[in-house]
This record gives sequence, structure tokens and C-alpha cells, in this order.
Amino acid sequence: MNAISTVIGFSQGSTAGGMTFVSEPISGADLTVGSGFKAESFRAADIGEAMDPLVMVDHYVMTEPTFGAHPHAGMSAVSLLFEDSDGLFHNRDSLGNDFDLQPGDLYWLSAGSGAVHDESPRANARIHGLQVFVNVPQTRRFESPASLLVRSKDMPVINNADSRVKVALGESNGVRSAASPSIPMTILDGTMQPGGRFLHGSAANRGIWVQTVKGSLDVVVGKTTRHLAPGQAVAIKTDGSAKISIRNASRESVHFALFDGAQVAETYVQDGPFVMGSREQIADIKAAYEAGQLGSIPDNH
Repeated sequence: MNAISTVIGFSQGSTAGGMTFVSEPISGADLTVGSGFKAESFRAADIGEAMDPLVMVDHYVMTEPTFGAHPHAGMSAVSLLFEDSDGLFHNRDSLGNDFDLQPGDLYWLSAGSGAVHDESPRANARIHGLQVFVNVPQTRRFESPASLLVRSKDMPVINNADSRVKVALGESNGVRSAASPSIPMTILDGTMQPGGRFLHGSAANRGIWVQTVKGSLDVVVGKTTRHLAPGQAVAIKTDGSAKISIRNASRESVHFALFDGAQVAETYVQDGPFVMGSREQIADIKAAYEAGQLGSIPDNH
């Protein structure tokens, strides 16, 4: 179990009305599970408070069922599929959902007091995306589970000569998509041409995660610039509003993702799919799962 403090002091750069922290470029760890799941994995357990409100980000390719039905509690599990995925991703949970995610879709499972979840590629599918764990304040860990499905066709797009950015969730540049069922969050899925630039405005007390999916780019906040090599990420913390500039100085198009969420700024404990305020709560939720109290999913079909 990992006890993680997300209370942070701002120490670098300036924003409107406050200070900002910009991490050095972060590389994920190679993760392979079975023969059908490979990922670059980023964990707050390794990176620390800079990821707040994110707990985990896996940039993955999945080609066969891997994890089976599994529990979640005290956090949100978010699946963002990229448009270059091939085939369908079967998503089921103890809330009664049973549907296929299509390339470009987003699914948010706010696990709250506990839910059971299963997602797996259909036959001959190749799923490329991000699997993200999002923290919530302790006061919201035991809310009733909830979910949100956002189809790619329903995501508004910010489109210009430099870039094409899907607003998968939340708001950017005055363009609004569906709202998070949990803590406030914006999720962007963007591509940018050589020499292009995209500007995102962030509110106060936010944690921003910018990650390259393909290619390299520069992230500029105030006077601070971070160059991200392919696959790298940068974590940004604001206590005042900020402008995040994403620039493509390369000769090839780049693909990036941005998460902008309300900071939680609380110490928590993560144990696999559970995120709680204490080790005692982790033990309690494990016992509840073993007793069948987090629900179940009917046999697969």
C-alpha cells in the first residue's frame, strides 16, 4: 500500500494571481500484463504529489482480455480510447452498463463506495488509449457509484490550421463538452501540425497533466518551458489561473492528451484499484468486496 501526500507548496513560475509548479519531463515505466496488454505506466506512488488529482495514467495497447472483472472504490476510473483504435472495447460494470466503446469514446466510472468493472477487446480488436485513475476528496469517497459515457461523435472539436483538439470532457477555449460526474475536470485529445500551437486556459487550484501520445512537443507555462520527448509527460500545479501553451517545434505531426482537474490536496492510500483515506479504510473495502458487497457482473456473453 502506498500512502501519498498530495499537499503541495508552489515554488516555480508565475500565474495570474498566484504561483505555479511545473515538473521536469516524466517518463513512464514499461508495463506488460499477460500477452495482450502493454503500457507506459505513470504512478503517483512513484511521481508523488505532482500528479494530483491523478493517481495513475497508463498509456496502453490492449489486444485481448487481460484483467477480468475487478473492483474499484474511492476513486474514478476513466477510459479514453484514441481514434486509431481498431475494433470494439466491451465495457461492463455492476451499475448495469453493458456496451461497446468505439474508437475515440470516453467512459468515466465514478466508483464511490464500490463497483465491479470489466472491459476487454472484442475479437481481433486493437485498443489504444489511456486508463486513468482520478482521486476524489475524502468527503466523496463513499458516494453512490455513477458513470458517464461520451461518444466520440458527441465531443466538440477545436479545429484550425495548426491543430485539431477534441474536448472529450469539460471546457477549453469556450468550447464545452459533457461535465465530469465527479470532481471538475477537462480532458483534451489533440493533434498538432508542425509549427503549430495550442493554448489552454486553466482555472485556479488545478492540476494539469500534459502527455505526448506520439511525437515530441514543448509545454510553456509563463517563462518555464519543458520539452517532452515521445511518450513523456509534465505535471503542472496552479494556485492562480494559468495559460498552458503546447507547441510543436518538430517536422512531424504530434498527438497529445491534456487533463486539467481540481486539486484534491489530501493524503491518501492507494492499494491497487482502491483509493482511501487510511489503511483501515482499505482493509474495510477489501472485506466488503470479498463479502460481495460491491456488486457483481453477470456472466460474459
